[in-house]
Amino acid sequence: MPSAVVEHVGKSVLSALEAFGAFWRFAGSVFLWLYTGLGKKTLRLMPPLMFEIGVKSIPVVAVTGAFIGMVLAVEMYNQFRSIGQENRLGAIIGVSVVKQIGPVLAAVMLAGRVGGALTAELGTMNVTEQLDALRVMGADPVRHLVVPRFLACVMLTPILTIFSDILGIVGGWVVAVYGLGIPHGPYWEHAENGIGNWAVLEGVIKSIFFGGAIALISCFKGFTCGAGASGVGRACTESFVYSFIAIIVFNFFFARIASEWYVALYGIRSIFGG
Repeated sequence: MPSAVVEHVGKSVLSALEAFGAFWRFAGSVFLWLYTGLGKKTLRLMPPLMFEIGVKSIPVVAVTGAFIGMVLAVEMYNQFRSIGQENRLGAIIGVSVVKQIGPVLAAVMLAGRVGGALTAELGTMNVTEQLDALRVMGADPVRHLVVPRFLACVMLTPILTIFSDILGIVGGWVVAVYGLGIPHGPYWEHAENGIGNWAVLEGVIKSIFFGGAIALISCFKGFTCGAGASGVGRACTESFVYSFIAIIVFNFFFARIASEWYVALYGIRSIFGG
């Protein structure tokens, strides 16, 4: 019995390491095509992909961003009011949305909507042997199918993140001003003090990496999915789970690195000003 358990654990570890190595080989081939240059045919594939990934994701990103800002205003108002600082609510809502919540939630929504769609599309092509047909014709599936999707995700995730940030701040303003009675002027004044260029830059840069991780994981799962409908469905589930984990891990390390750089460059400053 113990030997059987050890054997099972060993096989699981080896399988995980093999999949991890295969993923990085896959990612390396994507980056190699980006380095060697893209053909006009590859670039012509991007506009419909950008519409599918970007434009069609606006509603879910808008709703998520707006209601997150509203929730922050409702949850934090009583705490700030208890210390007589409710007029400074705009600062904490702004910096929370721009630096952390906006980029992470926008990426999670894209991982669920776009990542699942990419995995299902490429997984279906894999199951029906369309990828093998491309290889037989001398075309590299990674170049023609993955690279345009990767570029579209990397380019559009920051834009959608900024859109989510704006809606989050506006949503918080609507609740704070019209629902909780905070004056317009102090809300926007403290929001401006809290949201510096560094906070915006941090959120945008990390969203680029989020988009790249979503595209690579989703396409890899589609390329390596199991046979049949169950294999494609399992790949879609794994795609979202691993994308979510990657987003959370990336966010932690970016927060740590950005915090150290900010202190080294500007020292410790309060988001409330003064």
